[in-house]
Amino acid sequence: MIEYLNRTMQVPCGITSFVGNTGLVRLSKLFPDKQVYGKLELMNPAGSIKDRTAKFIVEESMKHGLIDRNSIIVESTSGNMGVGLAQICLYHHLKLKLIVDPYINTQTLKLIKAYGAEVEMVQTPDESGSYLSARIARVKEILEQHSNAFWVEQYENPLNPMTHHNTFKEIEEQLGQAPDFILSATSTCGTLMGLAEGSWCEENLVKVIPVDAYGSVIFGGSPAKRVIPGFGASVPAKLLDRRLIHQPQWVHEWECIVGCKKLLSQEAILAGGSTGALVAAVEKLEMGRDEKAVIIICDRGERYLDTIFSDQWILENFGYETLSLINEKAYDYVGN
Repeated sequence: MIEYLNRTMQVPCGITSFVGNTGLVRLSKLFPDKQVYGKLELMNPAGSIKDRTAKFIVEESMKHGLIDRNSIIVESTSGNMGVGLAQICLYHHLKLKLIVDPYINTQTLKLIKAYGAEVEMVQTPDESGSYLSARIARVKEILEQHSNAFWVEQYENPLNPMTHHNTFKEIEEQLGQAPDFILSATSTCGTLMGLAEGSWCEENLVKVIPVDAYGSVIFGGSPAKRVIPGFGASVPAKLLDRRLIHQPQWVHEWECIVGCKKLLSQEAILAGGSTGALVAAVEKLEMGRDEKAVIIICDRGERYLDTIFSDQWILENFGYETLSLINEKAYDYVGN
């Protein structure tokens, strides 16, 4: 009986116990001539790396008395952060209001609503076609209207990068050493800077490489319309500290789609657009045979079945020539 009770006490309590400690897998079929590993953040219970950020920010804020059952938690989101917040807020019985825009994937929107979050969609983009400024402006209006509103503020909250000090430790422990390269897609730059800070604290000579989208302004590029959510940004990243990171790599959105299709066809991993960007970037990365690179497989691909995995959507957003180019490059390469 005592032995049975001891075994029972080792069982984790609550779904949020499974946030983090995600797997690391070598992508040997996709990169047979390179040592490239994927950190499987799609294994988090709500399906993305933002589960870590949402859990850490909400629970740390509760611990310090910034959030209680009377609070209205508010955030601007293009998708994954919204899903992560919706799950953690439902678990803790907290009110959540999310500000989204028309670029959000239909599946992601359904997930957020299934978790019980209130959703409001802004409709007017800025000059570059981005809705981020409009989303943030609406969040600020809500803060003025409700004294009990709490803004998660993922683009500026220092708890965002702090979340990923532990992500770096996991990678180091799983690999048995620090990798030579870590590639991280940009948006809030929380994941990017957390990995860089974690590496810096451990005094490892890891090259943390940001991968950004053409049309994003994070590294001073010219603003342009982008249609893949959660990758790049139309405003500068307040969390960014360029002293801790390597030179950025830029990829086109069509390259993200090619990367997603390659990852699926070679490794049977269905992931989202920002992960496809990392596949495209690591293909161009010059590595020695003994060097190791880790890419962050940010989220599950099911929520993108109607967009980046849909030829019809690609045709409508990129045109026939780009669709043909994507399919040609996705299925005709050395790893095939």
